[in-house]
Amino acid sequence: MSAIRTLKAIFSNRKLIIELAKSDFRKQFVGSYFGIVWMFVQPIVTVLIYFFVFQLVFGSTAPVPGVPYVLWLIPGIVPWFFFSDALNSGTRCLFEYNYLVKKVVFQVEILPVVKVASNFIVHLIFVLIMIAVFLCYGWMPTLHWIQIFYYSGAVFMLALSIVYITSAINAFFKDMSQIVGIMLQFGMWLTPIMWYVDQFADKSFYPFVSQVIKLNPMYYIVAGYRDTLLSNSWFWQRPMLTLYYWLFVAVMFFLGNKIFAKLRPHFSDVL
Repeated sequence: MSAIRTLKAIFSNRKLIIELAKSDFRKQFVGSYFGIVWMFVQPIVTVLIYFFVFQLVFGSTAPVPGVPYVLWLIPGIVPWFFFSDALNSGTRCLFEYNYLVKKVVFQVEILPVVKVASNFIVHLIFVLIMIAVFLCYGWMPTLHWIQIFYYSGAVFMLALSIVYITSAINAFFKDMSQIVGIMLQFGMWLTPIMWYVDQFADKSFYPFVSQVIKLNPMYYIVAGYRDTLLSNSWFWQRPMLTLYYWLFVAVMFFLGNKIFAKLRPHFSDVL
């Protein structure tokens, strides 16, 4: 099966993937005067804007008692930044590395992994910043915080599974990257990052809306980060949601690899 071959290729080329990911991470800032500083500017400005609009202007409060709104906002938006950046850059990875795609001996299957891993480096830095913010607010680490590794790995696999689909299609249909960008804009507002599901609890349509929202796999990730840092809950305390999430990821991974493998022989003709 194509998915099994991909897993074998990833494992056998793990050192190459790490080196290419680090190189990809560094080259984002080549020729930039402020270098790596730009990596933080837009996300931090985004957080500050949302904090200003939702808390200071509209007076939004966190649904967790005693938790400042900014501490509730950050665990939701940090994984979304990674997911969004990984999909945007991963979708274009075959064009960016077209000189490798045209090499007969190169295993093209690892290129989506390289782009997602490159963005994952940025994500890990933001996780450290997120933890630092919590410490500054006086929140002491608990054993539950180790789940950050689990949820980071979970969102990595989700992004990678989707990138196999979008990158393969984008090689033939260049508008795919634009569509991904638009879908991510919708996705950010359809994911409970700035708002929370239970705020509709007094509405008659709440049960239906709640179930639909939870079908969004990023709901599991956002809720998981908040469970880890704010609620001190383990991932197995959401058994059905955890099962649904990994079934979704598995289906997307196998589907993505099937599409990628079918289109791969034609990549060098269109790139």
